[in-house]
Amino acid sequence: MFEQIIDKDTLLAIIIRADYQGGKVEFFTPYDFSQQLAYMKRPSGEVIPRHVHNIVERKVQYTQEVLLIRRGVLRVDFYNDARVFFRSCELVAGDVLMLCSGGHGFEVIEEVEMIEIKQGPYCGDADKVRF
Repeated sequence: MFEQIIDKDTLLAIIIRADYQGGKVEFFTPYDFSQQLAYMKRPSGEVIPRHVHNIVERKVQYTQEVLLIRRGVLRVDFYNDARVFFRSCELVAGDVLMLCSGGHGFEVIEEVEMIEIKQGPYCGDADKVRF
């Protein structure tokens, strides 16, 4: 299952559930996002040609995080850009969450192991405002 958390016209988050099955290559993010999220299914024996990525200067204005839940249960609270609560949902092992905009908070329901992926470099206190 694939879910978009949308408040009015603003994409707050994308959730890819552990049981998601898609086509060969599917991008969940718009091409203009500074963080890209895709699902890929490749058959045995397929060869992805070797390659390097070019140096391309990019400007990142907003941190977008991806969380991969390895174990446990995590509740996510979503807030819009005005910091108003929108809704909550629970994530379980194998779920992937991309936080696109707005605010967020978490409560660990069952001990969680997760992997976080986001743009860098980390700017310390300049990176976030707690509310």
